[in-house]
Amino acid sequence: MILNIAYKPKFQTFKIILCMKQLIKLILISFLVISCAPKAAEEATTVTEMSALTLEKGDATKNLQKVGDKEVVKKKIIKDGRLGIKVNDLKKAKAKVDTLVLNVGGYYDKETYSNNDYETAYDLKIRIPSEKLDVFIAKIEKGENDVTYKEIDARDVTEEFIDLETRLTNKHKYLTQYQELLKSAKSIKEILDIQEKIRGLEEEIESTTGRLKYLNDLVNYSTLELNISQKKDFKYTPEHRGNFFEKLKQSLSSGWYGFVDFFFFLLSNWAIVIMICVLVYFWVKHRRKRKNKKDKDVTKK
Repeated sequence: MILNIAYKPKFQTFKIILCMKQLIKLILISFLVISCAPKAAEEATTVTEMSALTLEKGDATKNLQKVGDKEVVKKKIIKDGRLGIKVNDLKKAKAKVDTLVLNVGGYYDKETYSNNDYETAYDLKIRIPSEKLDVFIAKIEKGENDVTYKEIDARDVTEEFIDLETRLTNKHKYLTQYQELLKSAKSIKEILDIQEKIRGLEEEIESTTGRLKYLNDLVNYSTLELNISQKKDFKYTPEHRGNFFEKLKQSLSSGWYGFVDFFFFLLSNWAIVIMICVLVYFWVKHRRKRKNKKDKDVTKK
């Protein structure tokens, strides 16, 4: 009993010591966890912020590239002009224009020559590379030439050009899809329907491509309508008239042919002529009767 009594206090003391050790361990672990949590949160926050910044930089780069792309888009300008000049020597001026057109790589789309009592002139429709139009006009105006009128017109077709290119790209994509569907078509009806869609797309693609080529040609080559004229000194030119016998002969011939035409006209309408003659006969007869009756009444009175 004495041993048991002596042993129990020691055993209880040992248990208390163990509990205190476990409690201290728990406190230390809790302290470590609490101290590390803010650092992990800070690190996580830092990583998140860095990721966000990276994404923002990426988006900004993309936007800059997009802005850059927009700036890189070349303007599509159709530039045309009308110019009129008066010269002292038309032949020399025309030779000069021929040389200038050849030097700038242009060509005549239309050339018209006119000559009257007042002036001789060339109406020229010239196609010139658009970047050389201003230089060409400046060289034409240079010298003693007198400019009578001048008009330059510029049209921006960039938006239409981009719209046509986008439509053309989409139509090519649709055409490819329909061609793939045609390979997997199982019935004749499906094949015919898909072929009809393909035919319509091909026609639209050809039309859009043609419009783009036309716009490109107008953008690359400007049209200048040039009028070169040389004034003439006034010179009276009397009207040519025939002699007396010639005019008499023409008048007799015209009268005879007029009579013949009138005769054949009456002959071809003989029924109407007879009807008119009958009506005139009865009308005259009726008037005579009325006149005779009036004369008798006057005599009786």
